Amino acid sequence: MTDDETTRGGGATGTGERDGRRPRPERRRALRAAIWGTVGTLVLAAAGFGVLYLRFDGNIAGIDIDAALGGDRPADLPGGSLDILVLGSDTRSGDNARYGRDDGTARADTAMIVHVGAGRDRVSVVSVPRDTLVERPECARTDGGTAPPARRAMFNTAYEIGGPVCTVKTVEAMTGIRMDHYVEIDFAGFEKVIDALGGVPVTLTEPIDDKGSHLRLDAGRHVLDGEQALALVRTRKSVGNGSDLARIKLQHAFVRSFADRVRELGVFSDTGRLYRLAETATDALTTDASLASTADLAGLARILQDVDSRDMQLVTLPVRYSAADPNRVVPIGAQTERIWAALRADRPIPESATEGSAAEEARKERGRGGDARRAE
Repeated sequence: MTDDETTRGGGATGTGERDGRRPRPERRRALRAAIWGTVGTLVLAAAGFGVLYLRFDGNIAGIDIDAALGGDRPADLPGGSLDILVLGSDTRSGDNARYGRDDGTARADTAMIVHVGAGRDRVSVVSVPRDTLVERPECARTDGGTAPPARRAMFNTAYEIGGPVCTVKTVEAMTGIRMDHYVEIDFAGFEKVIDALGGVPVTLTEPIDDKGSHLRLDAGRHVLDGEQALALVRTRKSVGNGSDLARIKLQHAFVRSFADRVRELGVFSDTGRLYRLAETATDALTTDASLASTADLAGLARILQDVDSRDMQLVTLPVRYSAADPNRVVPIGAQTERIWAALRADRPIPESATEGSAAEEARKERGRGGDARRAE
């Protein structure tokens, strides 16, 4: 608008008197129509967004872990940091049937404790190997009854026995840290999220030919679709020593690439992409009750939107192979406690906490296999 327009006719701009004359009736009618048309558009838009929110919220499976566990939990840490348990389930039910026979059970195929610093500028991720022997507390069974505590239980059997509630209870007993949130995604959901992003770029320093995950890739840069990405994070027999520890290192590298992909695409500034990703993600997730809405998930996403791979510290729980069973690992007590102490104090995890761990040995041996890294 120019200065002439604001001063002509005593400051009128065509919506009031002009040169001492009142607007003609047809002009007033046009003006009212424009105003009500604008208002109607806004109302319809608001209603549309409301429908989308209800649609998305209806997709999310929420579990009231707070109510299930009651007051017998670690105190919430002061300072504003967040601790989130992220699980990848190996269920074969529903859309996951194509990954294997559904025997009615499910376990935690992947488990990561994600600590978001109070400053929202740093994320620490601790992967718990699924074959780790832990002290599992007494848990309510998902099929009824109570499972007694166990001194040497495989970590991923907590989910099989008591689902998310027992898994959260086990993690809190291990760490002394209250989990603020719980997020679970299954195989089919993982694939859909990656496809919604248009794939994730990774670079392999060595080729991968894994019969277990059916993944075959040459060395070099690839943009993995959902199916390939799922195969990558499940690959283990062809990398390093073929253990779950070697596979976790591939998962860490993929997490870095995923974070950079989300940031590179500007997901939060692209309404269309955000819509598609929101619909896909909410349909693929199971969360605690306090995250089971689009608004809450969006709030958590906004907290993490400025974090890239350089702000992430990813480690594997320091473990050694069990003397009684070489197919199982046990936490190295003092070093494990250093990790939990760092998270409780909202500090970076000290490098000394992982020295000498079997996971670090697996990382070194991995050089003979594949290694996914952030694409340049």
